[in-house]
Amino acid sequence: MSEMRERMHTGELYLPGDNEIIEWQMKCLDRLYDFNMTRPTEGKKREKMLKEMFAEIGENCYIEPPFHANFGGAHVHFGKNIYANFNLTCVDDSHIYVGDYTMFGPNVIVATAGHPILPELREKAYQYNAAVHIGKNCWIGAGAVIVPGITIGDNVVVGAGSIVTKDLPSNVLAVGNPCRVLREVNEHDREYYFKDRKIDWENL
Repeated sequence: MSEMRERMHTGELYLPGDNEIIEWQMKCLDRLYDFNMTRPTEGKKREKMLKEMFAEIGENCYIEPPFHANFGGAHVHFGKNIYANFNLTCVDDSHIYVGDYTMFGPNVIVATAGHPILPELREKAYQYNAAVHIGKNCWIGAGAVIVPGITIGDNVVVGAGSIVTKDLPSNVLAVGNPCRVLREVNEHDREYYFKDRKIDWENL
């Protein structure tokens, strides 16, 4: 393995145009292209392909094409029962970990790759990566962006359009740009699921 490829997961600066990295990346992207070209009726085929594409993926996961990923999911670790709507983008230059039962709305971006602020380093195409961790049973709303190095706890709701630039603890609703904790998940949420609509527990 080349030195540059090893640096992809250490947080060090590296050159993503390294020949070994590019050769491997193209293979991953070819498989991703094939996945995105599958028909809606080819559920079993999609499931098999995701198990080959991802670093890890549990049972009953569903990703609605098109799915976008720099390495086709090769550094993505999904638990079980995860749902991703259209246009999930995983900038998986390093590892992305997602816990069981988490849901992604459409057009969510989860990024591990960053570039130096210093212009001279960007001119030379240097990059660094930082892993992202998303807990169990989270709901990441439509259009949310999660930047490199972020950790999100369990049972977190990230509001639509939020930009997550700092870690979020478990059991909170967080919204905004930059994303901030609005409140904790509480007893009100056991009674109401949307505005004034009550949860009918007897019929669930």
